[in-house]
Amino acid sequence: MVVVEEDRLVFVGPASEVPSGWLALVPEQSGTTIVPGLVDVHCHGGGGASFPDATSADEVATAAAEHLAHGTTSLVASLVTAPPDVLLARTALLADAADAGVLAGIHLEGPFLSAVRCGAQNPDDMQLGDPALVRAVAAAARGHLVTMTVAPEIAGVADGAGFGDGGGDDVLAALVESGALPSIGHTDAAAEVVEAAVDRTFDLLAAEPRARSGRATATHLFNGMRPLHHRDPGPVAACLAAAARGELVVELVADGTHLAPATFRAVLDLVGSDAVVLVTDAMAAAGMADGDYQLGPMAVRVADGVARIVTADGSAGAIAGGVAHLLDVLRCVVESGVPLVDAVRAATSTPAAVLGRHDIGALVVGRRADVLVLDDDLRAVRVLRAGRDAV
Repeated sequence: MVVVEEDRLVFVGPASEVPSGWLALVPEQSGTTIVPGLVDVHCHGGGGASFPDATSADEVATAAAEHLAHGTTSLVASLVTAPPDVLLARTALLADAADAGVLAGIHLEGPFLSAVRCGAQNPDDMQLGDPALVRAVAAAARGHLVTMTVAPEIAGVADGAGFGDGGGDDVLAALVESGALPSIGHTDAAAEVVEAAVDRTFDLLAAEPRARSGRATATHLFNGMRPLHHRDPGPVAACLAAAARGELVVELVADGTHLAPATFRAVLDLVGSDAVVLVTDAMAAAGMADGDYQLGPMAVRVADGVARIVTADGSAGAIAGGVAHLLDVLRCVVESGVPLVDAVRAATSTPAAVLGRHDIGALVVGRRADVLVLDDDLRAVRVLRAGRDAV
């Protein structure tokens, strides 16, 4: 049982211990489970609206509201690779929404990525690492830039990696200096290259007193990466090892489409839920019917609940983000055999730690009253954000 007063949790514990006279109890019905509001740190849109394509506050709010109605009380808006002027304009628009409390932050997926592992992104807009662009984006974000996905093998991204003094200006250094976390992704790098970049980032974060977290992240582990092979371990093995050492947090799009249930179950067994964040990678089609959508410059077709790029000949190409809400992902993880407490931690407190937020992500007295009430099928009965019903 929890008790909410205004926008805060003032009691968490057994119903028998609730002080007499206190109201605003959650839940009001039996047979339900209370968990913290969910935290999604990688989302491109929903409800028919796309963050990379938004040009108005209303479009941003539409996408955020779609996920809030399904239990995601803290949402990071993700952009995709685009020309610098587009990235700066979109970042500024999303920063306005973050200032207004609609978003919890901003994530840029690119543009310093590997064209070999471009996935659903436009390789023509990818470029060499540019610390000056990082700083310009961070300035436009006004403190709300949380993460940027980078491929460490791209020149200019991790040029200081592997050098004894750890010096040199590169994208990794510019991100940490700007208060953001590098995120390894869309990469064809060898394991040794990723290891060096993770080591450098870990040291940079440790030396930065304003860092939101001491650990970098890996963008949707496995997806958009060179596959794991026993004679060519690539980025997957390096990221898993770093996560196990407590130096990295790995994202999993555990929706049953991006990854097989046995895969995300194995990762959680290997590194634990304190090193895993469940994400949706959702695009505009989340909560919508099958059909044609847009993800930045790329045309996307959703068929049978799976989003794929439309290729030049009209056929289906790479998976183009997800169409699930984070609660759907959590449910999929639990159905795979992962204990509910571990799945919830990977969708709440661990991503809250990535954000550097200590007021969300857990049912603890004094924290913001973000509360999700679930039925026996792990479907939302009630969603509170800052003590107010979301729908």
